Amino acid sequence: MSRLTDLIASVKAKDPTLGADLDKEFKALSARLPFGLNFERHRPEAVELPLRPIRRGDKVRILPPRKTNDKGDQRLWSVTAINKSKGKASLKLINADAPEQKDVALEDLVVVAEFKDKIYPGLVSTGSVRRSDTKPAHTVINGENYHVLKALTFTHRGRIDVIYIDPPYNTGAKDWKYNNNYVERDDQYRHSKWLAMMERRLLIAKELLKPEESVLIVTIDEKEYLRLGMLLEQIFPEARIQMVTSLINPKGVARGQDFYRVDEYIYFVFFGSAAVTKLNDPMILTGKKNDNVDKAPKATAKKVRWGNLLRSGTDAKRSDRKHQFYPVFIDKVTGQLHSIGEPLLPVTANRNSVKAPDGTVAIWPIRKDGTEGRWQVGNVRLRELFGKGYASVGRFNGGDRVSFSYLTDNIIEQIDTGAISIINRDENGVVILAYTEEKESIENPKTMWNKTSHSASEYGTSLLRQFLPGRTFPFPKSLYAVEDTLKFFVARKPEATVLDFFSGSGTTAHAVMRINRQLGGRRQCISVTNNEVSPNEQENLLKAGYRPGDEEWERLGICDHVTKPRIEAAITGKTPEGDDVKGNYKFTDEFPMSEGFEENAEFFTLTYEAKEAVNHNLAFKQIAPLLWLRAGAMGSRINNLSKRGWDVTETYGILSDIDQATPFVQCINEAENLRIVYIVTDDDRRFQAITRRLPKNVEPVRLYEAYLTNFSFANGE
Repeated sequence: MSRLTDLIASVKAKDPTLGADLDKEFKALSARLPFGLNFERHRPEAVELPLRPIRRGDKVRILPPRKTNDKGDQRLWSVTAINKSKGKASLKLINADAPEQKDVALEDLVVVAEFKDKIYPGLVSTGSVRRSDTKPAHTVINGENYHVLKALTFTHRGRIDVIYIDPPYNTGAKDWKYNNNYVERDDQYRHSKWLAMMERRLLIAKELLKPEESVLIVTIDEKEYLRLGMLLEQIFPEARIQMVTSLINPKGVARGQDFYRVDEYIYFVFFGSAAVTKLNDPMILTGKKNDNVDKAPKATAKKVRWGNLLRSGTDAKRSDRKHQFYPVFIDKVTGQLHSIGEPLLPVTANRNSVKAPDGTVAIWPIRKDGTEGRWQVGNVRLRELFGKGYASVGRFNGGDRVSFSYLTDNIIEQIDTGAISIINRDENGVVILAYTEEKESIENPKTMWNKTSHSASEYGTSLLRQFLPGRTFPFPKSLYAVEDTLKFFVARKPEATVLDFFSGSGTTAHAVMRINRQLGGRRQCISVTNNEVSPNEQENLLKAGYRPGDEEWERLGICDHVTKPRIEAAITGKTPEGDDVKGNYKFTDEFPMSEGFEENAEFFTLTYEAKEAVNHNLAFKQIAPLLWLRAGAMGSRINNLSKRGWDVTETYGILSDIDQATPFVQCINEAENLRIVYIVTDDDRRFQAITRRLPKNVEPVRLYEAYLTNFSFANGE
C-alpha cells in the first residue's frame, strides 16, 4: 500500500488532475472489505541451530554474554575463517552499510538458517526401544517442525492417513516463538505471525496426506478458532470441514469477568472418501438407553466364526504360494504353539530336511489327499495373529496333523469397528469373542463431546506424572481423548500411519499404541517436536550461565526431557528411574500401566549437513534413517554403503554400484516382504533398465550420485 501511495504522489506532481482521480479510486477500493482471510505473510522464521557445528561460510549470530537475559546481537554475520586451535572464527557483517569484521569465540556463536537458505537435512539416531519383532517403529524426531516436514515429503508424500496436531493456541502467555522470540500478547502482528506460521506447515501437510482418503485433525481454543477455520477453508478448498466442541475441563478456566472456559474446539478436515467410522459411541450423554460413554459394548451369545488356517479349494498347492509353506512347531507336552518356522524354499526342497526344535513336532500344511498345500497366511502374519490371540491350536494327539484356527480380516474388521467384542481370553491368551448386542442401533458421534475420560487435568496432567514423576509439561491432552478422536479414523486401518508435528508430551504416539493393543494392528506414529525448554526453566538456565546447545540446557528440553521418556515409559512400563509405572489404564481394555506395550520406537535428531559433504557423498549415514523411514520404519537399517555395491534388508535394498545390478536384482526377487529399492545413479537410461527387472510389487526410487540433493530444500520455500 505504501508503494501505491508513493506512486500516486508522483503522478500528482506531474498531473494533478490524473493524480486526484487515481487517489479517489484508490481510497474507494481500499475502503472495501476484502473477502476471505487476509494477513501479513511474514518472512519465514529465521531458525537458530544451536547444535549445528560452526563451518566456514555459515550465517551466524553472536550470542549474548553468559548469565544474562539479553537478546544479544541480532545482526547476521558470515564466517570467513575458522581457527580451531584458538577456538575462534573470523566474521564479516552481512548487508552492512560500512564494512565490519571481528574475531569471536566459537562457543559464542550460533548458526542461523534464514529465509531461502539451502538446507540439507539428515537424521542421527539418539536411541530406541524394542519389544516387538513384527511391528514397525514409532518415530520421534527432535527438530524444527517445518524442516522436518520438508524432509518427510521425501519419505511420506501422499502416505499419511491421519495428521493430528495440537498447535500453540497463541494465548499471549509465552506459548510459542516466532523468529526465536516469544510472541507477546501486545504484539500488533500476533495473529498474522501465527497464521503465517500455520499456513506454511499446513501447505506441507497437504502434500503428505493421502488424497484419496485421509483426515487432518487440529485442536484449538477461542483465541484463534475463527481464523483457523478460514485458513483451513482457503488451504483445503476441496475438503469437507467440520468442527466439534469437546468438554476438557468441567471445573472451567477463568476468563476474567467472562464465562469460564470448559471446552475446546476440534477441526476435522476430510479428504477424498474419508468418513467417520461408527463405533457405537455417541460421545455425549443423550439420555437414551444406548448411552455408552466410557463403557464397553454389550455382547450377545451369537457365535463368531473362525477360519481354518489350512488352505482348501483352488490355489491351495504349495507351488501356488511358495512363501506360505512353512512348519508350525507344537510342544509335545502342552500341545500348544512353540514357534513358527521360515518358508521352505525352493519349492523342490524336502520338508523332512527341517529339524524340529527339541520337544516339538513340525506341523506342515498337508492336504487330505496327502499332497503338500499351503497355509492361508504367511509366517510373519501368523506370528502376529498368535501374538494377539487371533489364532489357536486345535486338539493335539501326538501326531503330525493338527488343525489351526485364525480370525479372518473380515472378523478383525468387525472387532475394530465394535460390531464384535473381546469379552475375555482363555488360558492360552486366545480371545473369546461375541457379537455386540444387535438390538441397539449404532449411531454416528455427535458434534459435542462430553466424556469423563476426556478430562485434561486428570487424564492429561496427572496421568503424565505417573509415567514421568517430577517432570511437568503445560496442558497435555487427555490420553483417552486423543485415543477416541483417532479411533474414528484408524479403527479400520490396522496399518495406518499417524503424524503429529506439534507432538509436545507424546500423547498421540501413546494413544496409537493403546489402539494397537485394543484393536490389533501395526499402526505407527511419527512424532515431531523441538527441544525447547519452558520459559521458567529458560530464565533459570540463563541466570546459571547456560545457553541452547549446552548439555545442561538440552537435557531439559521438551523432546529429551518429556517426549522421548514418556514414549519409552509407555512401552516398557518403567519410569525413567526404573520403577514400575503405577496405576491402571481405564475405560477400555483395563490393565496395569506397568505391563507396557509390545511396540517399538526409534528416536532421532534432525541434522544440517554441509554442502561439501553433499558434493563428496560423505553424509550417507545421516540420510540412512530417511531411507529406512520411507521403507516403513521396519526391520534393520542400512547405515553404510556396502563395498560390494549393494545391500538388502527385510524391507528395502540399496544399489550403489549399478554394475552390480544382476546379483542385486536376483536377491530382490528372492525376498518376500521387500517394499522399496534405492538405485544410486545419474544415468536415467540405466535406472529404467534396472527398474524393468524388478518385481512389480517393489517400488524403485532413484537417488542421485550426489544423493543428499534428493532431500535438500530452501528454508521457507
